Amino acid sequence: MLTRVLIAAFLLVAVPGAVSAQDAAVATLGLTDHKVTDEELTSGAALAAPKFNTPGVAYVVVAHAKKGDKIELHLTKDGESLMHNVRELDADEDGVLVMAGKTGVPAGGWPKGSYTAKVKVTRGGETIAEQETDPIPFE
Repeated sequence: MLTRVLIAAFLLVAVPGAVSAQDAAVATLGLTDHKVTDEELTSGAALAAPKFNTPGVAYVVVAHAKKGDKIELHLTKDGESLMHNVRELDADEDGVLVMAGKTGVPAGGWPKGSYTAKVKVTRGGETIAEQETDPIPFE
């Protein structure tokens, strides 16, 4: 126990910001065919994947976000951002939900390709969390 206390004290004194810079984390990241709610995500139920003729929505929940953090979420196709949403926090928040995408269907449906949800969280100009889903086709 004493060892853990000493290590924590060392990190707080010798490496200022080391502990706080690591606290924001991507809790949930994905793609679905509708606008999601906090309740739906916390239920643990599987969400339907988008199809070529349904809406396509990227979503992320960021845990332990701090005032000033910037959350950038992109719905990408073949590595290029199609739609994005940026949220800069006015206060500390836990469980920040951000969505980007289209709640309607593009004319003719979604083009063939590989789609992903990609998020980047920055604090003070430095990236503190970054993640991307595995690519999925909108079949």
